[in-house]
Amino acid sequence: MRNGSKTRRIARTGLLFALALILQYLESLVPVPFPAAPGIKLGLSNVVTMFCLFSVGLPEAFLIAVLKGGFAFLTRGPAAGVLSLAGGLLSVAVMLVLTKTGQSRGLTGVAGAVSHNMGQLAAECIMMRSSAALYYAPLLIISGVVMGTVTAYTYKAAEPYLERVRGDT
Repeated sequence: MRNGSKTRRIARTGLLFALALILQYLESLVPVPFPAAPGIKLGLSNVVTMFCLFSVGLPEAFLIAVLKGGFAFLTRGPAAGVLSLAGGLLSVAVMLVLTKTGQSRGLTGVAGAVSHNMGQLAAECIMMRSSAALYYAPLLIISGVVMGTVTAYTYKAAEPYLERVRGDT
């Protein structure tokens, strides 16, 4: 790989990570739809992860998930970092499998959201050393379907603009 190409990839990944953080911040300004259900969010920063997976490359998709987990660790603590990392990595893996099997991007986005929630739930059970958190699973599955649909539509609307960031690799 030429040095200029490597530099371009690093710069693009930095821009995409910055965009993911901006989307996370904007999302934090939106009130939680169900106050009795903590942790349910739109997941708009996952639009960036989806874009990386679909248009940039698998390594960048996993890297964005890891960077988001690291940022959560630094800004919200170890538990938030572990939950973000577990959800992000499982989500990318599930979306990769669905992409390879020819599933639509909409279904892939919804499955990514649900698997993100399930990855976080599994990590929570491990951290608590209890399966009590599994009672939260039905609500997380429903919210994953709803929020994943919103994220998939957002991705579809934003894709032409994100393609400008992709550039040539």
